[in-house]
Amino acid sequence: MKVGVLTGGGDCPGLNAVIRSVVRKGVQEYAFDFVGLRDGWRGALQGDVVPLEVSDVRGILPRGGTILGSSRTNPFKHEDGARRIQDTLAEHRIDALVVIGGEDTLGAATELSRHGVNLVGVPKTIDNDVSGTDYTFGFDTAVGIATEAIDRLHTTAESHMRTLVVEVMGRHSGWIALHAGVAGGANAILVPERPFDIDQVCEWVKNRFKINYAPIVVAAEGAMPKEGQMVLKDRSLDEYGHVRLSGIGEWLAQEIEARTATEARTTVLGHIQRGGTPSAFDRWLATRFGLQAVDAVKDGDFGTMTALRGTEIVRVPLDDTRKGTKLVDPSLYEEFEVFFG
Repeated sequence: MKVGVLTGGGDCPGLNAVIRSVVRKGVQEYAFDFVGLRDGWRGALQGDVVPLEVSDVRGILPRGGTILGSSRTNPFKHEDGARRIQDTLAEHRIDALVVIGGEDTLGAATELSRHGVNLVGVPKTIDNDVSGTDYTFGFDTAVGIATEAIDRLHTTAESHMRTLVVEVMGRHSGWIALHAGVAGGANAILVPERPFDIDQVCEWVKNRFKINYAPIVVAAEGAMPKEGQMVLKDRSLDEYGHVRLSGIGEWLAQEIEARTATEARTTVLGHIQRGGTPSAFDRWLATRFGLQAVDAVKDGDFGTMTALRGTEIVRVPLDDTRKGTKLVDPSLYEEFEVFFG
């Protein structure tokens, strides 16, 4: 059996760990042949296929990014996308695909599965917002990076007695902001799920200054004020119709400075959260996802996705990923409000 592997969407730590475990187990236990499709769905559309041997995956476990490359290509935004992918698979005699990606990549995979493409999904995203799984790999690493940044920013904020706004990733969900904000001792955490009151944020800031303490405000990039629209630097769209977010941190710092008459600065972590070596947990989770994905291919259990439920790796229908973005539960957010201000 020949199996293709692709990584789509934004890169994140742990992708190489999945590739490694898929190839190692598939070759050693099932005698599968493997190829990689370069740059996600773009490679599938263009027939950019490379051999993938055990020797190609040695030493890649701790590496960030993906040796196969990635892109935000949406095959259904290209003429005859599904047919072109089927032609690529037929031309290279690929019997099945392991598709590693977030909600957009897996959404395309779901549609291709309905077109008869044999595939198994593996959920990844630093945002942790894929439905059907408790956690995605990449998230733990991103939270660790953001937490370390917040820890460092505390000392410089205290030295100058100014507010520091930390903008983290999170388009529709505030998982990174909430986890890193709590772990880093932030004094306000703003998430997309709950539009914030800028007056309340400024009160929290002023309360910290009253006790001679420099506030840290953590904001997800998709956080929005109650009275306004999402703050954007760039309104251009990608192939999945998403705007390129950024700007809320800068806006917050300006508002806080104007309303409190104290200094405020912004740090945008951006792609730093995606880069570098994966955490131990993300290597462990990604490896387990890969092992279970190749088992699903062996069993012919296509149209499914590996998922973490508690401590077990299970298979769920890819359709489960289309039930909507996994959002932060209001009760979980409210649990930590005692630390605000």
